[in-house]
Amino acid sequence: MKIVMLGTGNAKAVECYNTCFAIDDHGRYLLVDGGGGNGLFKQLKNADIDYDKIDDIFVTHKHLDHLTGVMWLIRMFCQNMKSDSTKRIYGHHEVINILKTMACMLLNEKEAQHIGKGLKMIEVEDGECLEIIGHDFTFFDIRSSKAKQFGFMLRLENDEKLVCLGDEPYQPHLKSYADNAKYLLHEAFCLYSEKELFDPYGKHHSTVRDACLLANELNVKNLILYHTEDKNIKRRKELYSMEGQQYFNGNLLIPDDLEKIEI
Repeated sequence: MKIVMLGTGNAKAVECYNTCFAIDDHGRYLLVDGGGGNGLFKQLKNADIDYDKIDDIFVTHKHLDHLTGVMWLIRMFCQNMKSDSTKRIYGHHEVINILKTMACMLLNEKEAQHIGKGLKMIEVEDGECLEIIGHDFTFFDIRSSKAKQFGFMLRLENDEKLVCLGDEPYQPHLKSYADNAKYLLHEAFCLYSEKELFDPYGKHHSTVRDACLLANELNVKNLILYHTEDKNIKRRKELYSMEGQQYFNGNLLIPDDLEKIEI
């Protein structure tokens, strides 16, 4: 199993694609978010992932830099839907309602007829567990202060876990999910040393230092940081690693777009 980081940037990033990734279990894919547009197809192509091989998608929340790319996939799925095809999109009720409404408004009648049939929109509840790509996923409400947002916990072998907290800082009610995680995906908007420049706290985001201190407290083994600014993209990995390693004792990962992380 591996994570394919299709995009690592925040909403305004132009030097990298918006944050989204695929979990690849030997060719079975769960796509998590879709970025902000049809640039998703370029990222999938460059990652050697055929978009039509993606049968499962999870959308964390309704912000455009996470949801809009999924609408492009919906369009292509419905244009090319075969009689024996099944695609599934998971999200909380607000996300599902928005996607259904947009699909009905933007697709033609022939395409839209697949909504609810070959293309299934599945609402998930806080604490609900579903089997997806052969693994147990538990979804949870991160209690966002901006827009309702869900993250998830994926059960790995030996009862280890991979946890995705969405694109906002960890909150204490998520401790049972994130504590002792083998892999934790956490946003890091910018370096702590550049907080005055980027104002992460005003945007309800974290710095690299914040995320690393948190992961250390939670006894996380591997911390993956994403959803960043892109001012100095060529040195981002170096600079974020230098700051983060001062506060985190585990394995710190600062992926670039299209980087693959073996799980």
